[in-house]
Amino acid sequence: MINWPSRYKILKNKNIFLFDDYCLLPIRFEDRYQIMKWRNEQLYHLRQNNKLTKSIQDNYFKNVLLNQFNQDEPNQLLFSLLKSNILIGYGGLVHINWINKSAEVSFVMKTKLEENHFESLWSIFTRLIEKVSFKELKLNKIFIYAFDLRPHLYPVLEKNGFIFEAKLRKHVKVGEIFEDVIIHSKFNEDK
Repeated sequence: MINWPSRYKILKNKNIFLFDDYCLLPIRFEDRYQIMKWRNEQLYHLRQNNKLTKSIQDNYFKNVLLNQFNQDEPNQLLFSLLKSNILIGYGGLVHINWINKSAEVSFVMKTKLEENHFESLWSIFTRLIEKVSFKELKLNKIFIYAFDLRPHLYPVLEKNGFIFEAKLRKHVKVGEIFEDVIIHSKFNEDK
């Protein structure tokens, strides 16, 4: 059995972030196959070309994510999102740029929750990841890079203080079609 850490070294003060009965904590090894399932179900909006397998997922967790826990400046910090101690999503900060103090926000929720809880879970997740980003890491900027396939995401982001920053026209190939990418950002008001 793998000895999986429960803390990121870089998060000196807090590693667990709470809001009502929601909890954001460093990604857990035990969640890897559920995360794999959701990613495979939601390929259409992810930067993932092929379905994941258990061996690919195990390899990623053991050889990529495990190393992030003890780094002084990891390039990503991923978290499991729980509601009443049940996994309902995961996400975090990816492509962290420590020089510019910026990071991309990534979030995937349980597929079955998207229809009725999309707005509320995105709102809760952004509130929690802002605590990580701005209070703990003192980042200057976080942003969401989204294929222009889910226009219902943008009002949720804007309602939560993210501003439209850019539209990259025909920037990514999804299937046989080139799609736009929409970027929304939020800045650390304490800086």
